[in-house]
Amino acid sequence: MSATPLVIASGNAGKLREFAALLAEFPLEVRPQPEGLEVEETGATFAANAQLKAEAVARTTGCWALADDSGLAVEALGGAPGVFSARYAPTDAARIARLLEELAAASGERVSRGLLPDRRAAFVAALALADPSGAVRLEVEGRCEGLICEAPRGEGGFGYDPVFLVPELGLTFAEMDKASKGRVGHRGRAFAALEPALRALLAAGCLG
Repeated sequence: MSATPLVIASGNAGKLREFAALLAEFPLEVRPQPEGLEVEETGATFAANAQLKAEAVARTTGCWALADDSGLAVEALGGAPGVFSARYAPTDAARIARLLEELAAASGERVSRGLLPDRRAAFVAALALADPSGAVRLEVEGRCEGLICEAPRGEGGFGYDPVFLVPELGLTFAEMDKASKGRVGHRGRAFAALEPALRALLAAGCLG
């Protein structure tokens, strides 16, 4: 019995690697979305953008599609960069630099008012699974609370991983091994919420 194709609605190589690892035990053939396909992320929330991407990629490919929209919400920046996390600057290094600069300014402003700096943040991931017609069949969200470091730490991961510290482990995402990040990270938590329903769809033959 051949594996059912599942297209990951992303062109981000880091996300593709993480999903391939998370889906390794499933009878699915994980594929990247077609090259050159761009879906405009016009949603005001992570969930809305995940829906848009899953629907568009499923209709374009005629396959089941799993979309993720995720990002970093920093308390002292009013939730920014939020849904604009990937568009905050042109490169990962530039995004991190902008984040640290804006957080330093916000911290200075808090200190000037007699308040302690606030470096709280959360990584959020919304997942949406669409069938080949483009209808969204499953939606979940995962969240990981943490703090923003004053400088990058670690060589792994991608995006904002080097500055996102998970206090209970004392490590940034970029310092964690894949198993640890998969367990405590926002994408891993979202996938844990999705997994039972995905297994039920497979058992019912819906993804066949």
